[in-house]
Amino acid sequence: MPGRKIDFDVVRKIAMALPDVEESSLHGAPSLKVSGRLLTCPAIHSSAESNSLVVRIGFDQRAELMAAEPGIYYVTDHYLKHPAVLVRLGQIDQNSLRNLLELAWRFVSSKSTAKRRSSRRGGRRK
Repeated sequence: MPGRKIDFDVVRKIAMALPDVEESSLHGAPSLKVSGRLLTCPAIHSSAESNSLVVRIGFDQRAELMAAEPGIYYVTDHYLKHPAVLVRLGQIDQNSLRNLLELAWRFVSSKSTAKRRSSRRGGRRK
């Protein structure tokens, strides 16, 4: 159990130390994005537990996290088809949160880079 309460202010502080992270909003809630792509935000869908965070990561990474730490990481039907995991902020420590946000940053950044390459080729994929 973490010693210090983790809320979105702590998430913001950790994420803003990563390159190109910017504050934004999504459906009226604060969010953090990389090059306009969602990195993380509070989970506002009614299916999520209170004090949860949505973090964008790959499906394989999500499965690994949920298998290793089901008390921290979970997903609901609403988020099942999205490359994201839900995080119980009351259960995660700052080091694990930092590692997760770095993982998410790499995932979102790689998507942004691929999108830029595709648009330079005229939107065509080989």
